[in-house]
Amino acid sequence: MEADFWHARWDAMEIGFHEGTANELLVRHLPALNLAPGSRIFVPLCGKAQDMVWLAGQGFEVVGVELSAKAVGQFFEEMDVEPDIAGHGPLTRFSAGSITIYSGDLFALDGAALGAVDAIYDRASLVAMPGSMRDSYSRQLRALAPSASRLLITFAYDQAQMEGPPFSIDTAEVERLFAENYDLTCLEERAVEGGLKGRIPASEAAWRMLPR
Repeated sequence: MEADFWHARWDAMEIGFHEGTANELLVRHLPALNLAPGSRIFVPLCGKAQDMVWLAGQGFEVVGVELSAKAVGQFFEEMDVEPDIAGHGPLTRFSAGSITIYSGDLFALDGAALGAVDAIYDRASLVAMPGSMRDSYSRQLRALAPSASRLLITFAYDQAQMEGPPFSIDTAEVERLFAENYDLTCLEERAVEGGLKGRIPASEAAWRMLPR
């Protein structure tokens, strides 16, 4: 989606994608990645997700990237901490404790800024990408962290019934994007209780992706 779309959503606080607690599938399935204590986890399009607080609480180092500076500011305000803020090329780096968030365009983030990461947690990033952006997105994440394992959470539903985001990412699309470079395992698939946005029958899946 265009940057203006997401800025408008945050300005209007139309953030139905935000969960106020750690995601259930994250909590249940992160152990499947067999990460060592202190591992670095990258969270693309992180918003102000409480998932990052939970990950830090498990002893991991967390680095995110988020287009909306408003979202990043709210995240640290809600943590009641004052982050260190520094410019980093076209991005702005916010950091406090074991959490760092780059504010700016994911596609402007480079490997030198990100540093080595052990895993990628993607709950609200791929599903935010329309079909025209998914190939570029998958290439960018692989370029940033080619050896990182991933926990990917997707939705699948009849796209004709509703425009995204979140967009429908079915098994065939996951395989198209990632099967060439990753061993894929669907760890869990479940119905979305009450339907997506309360009206569209949908399923939610957690995928483990291990680089070859």
